[in-house]
Amino acid sequence: MSSLPSLETLDLSNNLLSDRGFWWSGCSYTSVFPKLRHLSFSNNRFVDLSFISQQTHQMKYLESLDLSYNSIVLDKPCFWPIHITSLSLSNNNLGNKVFSFLSQYLQRIVLSKTGITALTQEDLLQFPMLTHLFLSSNSIKVIPTDLSPTLVSLYIDQNSITSVSRESLAGLPSLRTLKAGDNPFVCSCDSYWFMTALNKSLLPDWPLDYTCSTPPSVADLPMSEYRTSRMSCEAWLQAAVALPVTMLIVLALCSAFYACDGVWYTKMLWVWIHVKRRGQKQANLLNNTTFRYHSFISYSHQDSAWVESKLVPSLEGAGLSLCIHERDFVPGQWIVDNIINCVEASYKTLFVLSNHFVQSEWCNYELFFAQHRAIDAQQDSLVFILLEPIPTNSLPKKFLKLRKLLMQQTYLEWPKDERKQQVFWVNLRTMLQGADHRILKDMALELTQSASLIPHDLVPLLK
Repeated sequence: MSSLPSLETLDLSNNLLSDRGFWWSGCSYTSVFPKLRHLSFSNNRFVDLSFISQQTHQMKYLESLDLSYNSIVLDKPCFWPIHITSLSLSNNNLGNKVFSFLSQYLQRIVLSKTGITALTQEDLLQFPMLTHLFLSSNSIKVIPTDLSPTLVSLYIDQNSITSVSRESLAGLPSLRTLKAGDNPFVCSCDSYWFMTALNKSLLPDWPLDYTCSTPPSVADLPMSEYRTSRMSCEAWLQAAVALPVTMLIVLALCSAFYACDGVWYTKMLWVWIHVKRRGQKQANLLNNTTFRYHSFISYSHQDSAWVESKLVPSLEGAGLSLCIHERDFVPGQWIVDNIINCVEASYKTLFVLSNHFVQSEWCNYELFFAQHRAIDAQQDSLVFILLEPIPTNSLPKKFLKLRKLLMQQTYLEWPKDERKQQVFWVNLRTMLQGADHRILKDMALELTQSASLIPHDLVPLLK
């Protein structure tokens, strides 16, 4: 082959050349093509990329090499000269591994229609000077973030990309041209930023090659005509609107809840549920025990008007049997014995708490014996009605246990509102009716003899 000292561009496309049909053994291509810069072997029969990479070392000034539309095989390592900065391997079946066979000095790589299915940041890290990358007509689904800080032009049209995210382009700070048309874009919030905020001067094929693929309702609609609201796609904006609206709704509900005495009704509901849950436990514990009364009523004589006009008629009118000291204590019997007998003969002991109650000596005795009975019999037998608020600082020292009991026991507050009073009576009757099948109307049976109400250290005082 004669020397061509001035030749800079050689195009041998559309021939039948093979690897050794061009590079002959014993021929010095350095002297034949001393100034060759651009060489095209497009649409020939070249196969061995490793062999080609070694032969190009002889062409000292070669900058670009076109091997598109051949039958290139990647089977051996390639050793490229540093002066080749542009390489085209388009329309060869190469796959994702092609990047590891390329020169790190390349500035322009053409890999259109080469069977690439995924692109990663690691693939391009080995090309620190890469500025132009052509990946059209592959099967790439995602543009990764932080792809390349040096890339100026990226062709990724006719792939399988459904959206281009803000983060993906943030990883391409030098990008000036992006061709991404003819992809199956999803017209949803995922593409909202791309359609509304992206500088369209980056897209040479906008808007003709950009259409919606899904959802079906907007299929084939040009993306430039797709409309969606910012509110439906910006999560922070939704939160900024939803938060104050939610707070207003909650505030309105709380106001209505408070105005309708919801706190009181909620407490009464909790009392009712609490009584129902404990009812079964008490039924198992007291299965073999019978009582004469549903409840023994402990109250101050100064509250007798409320007890006689409100409490007794309401409970006895519902069929409950009550023990009241003014009516049911045995005449002539010591008052302490009367208290003990009545507490033992009752399923519950009902305390009507008021400021008068905490000042009563006998009320303190009744609370003391009823509490010991509940502890010894392992029974939740104490019921408290708070007739009026009792300041904790007004409790005498002997009633300090009452404060602890009110923190541990369920108690009912007497409401002034007549509507609430109906709920009050329902809850109170529920508390007392758990022993209906164990109440004996004609006789009183004692609890288990092993449970003594009176501590041993008080027996000498009572004799």
